[in-house]
Amino acid sequence: MWIFKRIWLFLLTNIAVIFLFSIILFAIEMIFGINISQLSWQSYTWLLIYAGLFWFIGAFFSLSISRWTAKRAYGIVPFTPDQAAMLTWKEKLVYETVRNISEKHNIRIPEVWIYNAQDPNAFATGPSKNKSLVAVSTGLLQYMNEQEIEWVVAHEMAHVLNGDMVTMTLVQWVMNTFVIFFARIIAEIVNSRTDGKLGQWWYMGTYIALQLVLWILASIVVMKFSRWREFHADAGSARYVWKEKMIASLEALKKMKELAPKNNTKMATMQISTQTSSGFKKLFMSHPPLQERIDALHNLQINI
Repeated sequence: MWIFKRIWLFLLTNIAVIFLFSIILFAIEMIFGINISQLSWQSYTWLLIYAGLFWFIGAFFSLSISRWTAKRAYGIVPFTPDQAAMLTWKEKLVYETVRNISEKHNIRIPEVWIYNAQDPNAFATGPSKNKSLVAVSTGLLQYMNEQEIEWVVAHEMAHVLNGDMVTMTLVQWVMNTFVIFFARIIAEIVNSRTDGKLGQWWYMGTYIALQLVLWILASIVVMKFSRWREFHADAGSARYVWKEKMIASLEALKKMKELAPKNNTKMATMQISTQTSSGFKKLFMSHPPLQERIDALHNLQINI
């Protein structure tokens, strides 16, 4: 059932983006008396503006409702200070770690949530540092000890403090814009080399195929940035909890991965990541391999 809920939320978000884009585009065209849609087929400059505007609206609208979407997609339940007496000691540890790091850095305490999933997992989302959300799974509380939970929560808080949600949105926006832009340019070059004999359907097919190829190439760039972001979050969280704690936690996760059966889907879906792909597959990893993260932490110099 949860998969249908996520598909429905994805479709609903995209419908809302198209609707919002149409309203904004209509308003711009009425106010300034220009037809951006038509001009985008006549000028590369207007094509870039059109593509950039569409993906900008889509990216930042999705970011603005990211907390709302996460709550409904995962069915998460909030932690609040009023519930302190009813929380388990691990749940209290999650909340206190988030609160302590927030107060230390003078930001509003993110919403802290728990969701029902066997995967030992956690994530952070939200449009800004002061409007963020940190969520942990029931599996994380079940399978991880105090040290590992503290590290995972500190890692997610580092994403919040680094503004990674906004940064990743900007990177994705730029990449998507240029995918549309260069796909059109290349499609028109191909069409001109055939003296315009491609025809409408072949032209659109070529255009769509080029978008797919360029999107794959753009994904490599986005994933490269995502892996760098994880190293940066590890370095940030090392300033909130002892670096040695983090290394020990990652070593424990690595051991869990090595001991897990090959078909263990729990380990495969961990967003805190136990990925070990190499070669071409590594280009599409959102997280670095655990050993690389461990090595980076060993080499990390922290100035107190």
